[in-house]
Amino acid sequence: MSRTSRLVTLLLAVLLLGTAGTAAVLHAADRSDGRDQEQAGGPPVRSGTVSLRTAGERQLLVRNLAWGPHRDEIATVPADRPNGARTVSGVTCLRFHAAAGTGICLQARRGALQDTYRAVVLDSRLHELHRFPAAGIPTRARVAPSGHLVAWTVFVSGDSYAGTDFSTRTAIVDTRTWAIDDNLETYTVTKDGRRYHASDINIWGVTFADDTRFYATLATHGRTYLVRGDVTARTLTTLHGNVECPSLSPDGTRIAYKKRVPGASPDAPWRLYVLDLRRMSQTATAERRNIDDQAVWADDSTLVYALPGDYGSDLWTVPADGTGAARRLMTSAVAPAYPG
Repeated sequence: MSRTSRLVTLLLAVLLLGTAGTAAVLHAADRSDGRDQEQAGGPPVRSGTVSLRTAGERQLLVRNLAWGPHRDEIATVPADRPNGARTVSGVTCLRFHAAAGTGICLQARRGALQDTYRAVVLDSRLHELHRFPAAGIPTRARVAPSGHLVAWTVFVSGDSYAGTDFSTRTAIVDTRTWAIDDNLETYTVTKDGRRYHASDINIWGVTFADDTRFYATLATHGRTYLVRGDVTARTLTTLHGNVECPSLSPDGTRIAYKKRVPGASPDAPWRLYVLDLRRMSQTATAERRNIDDQAVWADDSTLVYALPGDYGSDLWTVPADGTGAARRLMTSAVAPAYPG
């Protein structure tokens, strides 16, 4: 073959490859134009309008973990059809929660040298209302039933609750005034009926009762406690030991939480329990696996929580009274919220 022939052949090959590449890009774009997409091994996902206030059908909102162009976006499905097609919002969050038309979205901004994080308060259409810098890696987020208060927890150092080498920072914001308590460790602590001071106090996992009262975890000297907080008095009072990541039931009578159980692996120490706040009696749920999440109450009798899955996390559900069995609710999803 002459040199001229080889050049012509090479040019034709380059043109063919370019045409094929263009076709592939156009095909991918066509699949991302808002129509349903079957993610590889995952649920159908489509772009659309997501609202925290819906008339009629109750919604479940999650952070979508299905592989594809909409991974990490907040998505919605009908609460009674969690495996149906997901409508994604275009809003990406690492942690998310919502109630009464208010959302809290914890986000990462990737930098060349260092990532930064922020907490973004959203309106009912997931539009930004206000943002605050976050001091570390997002881990927990909650909105009060009224939508008037939001809270978040970040890891300032470390990235796991399993050991003792970590430090958290928890903040509460009033969405009516944008006043912020950016470190709940400054609250006055009463432990076992006495004022308590310690340099190693950590607070995390807020769950709201109303616009004044909340519950959270306090850790000190290697032990954890359920505390009741008061945002007006700026106080924390210990109630019960060995409680982490509390979640208050809709009727305000029980706390779902992670409990460290004797004999468990240090890397997988927690089981899911429910505490009766009046009797201070605890019930183990039927979920026997390690739970590293702040559970959500789907209703007064059912818990929803995340466990590792093929795409990062799946959502599971179990009765709160210790009966029944755990079952998978939804694949490739995390950070559930029933916004009401």
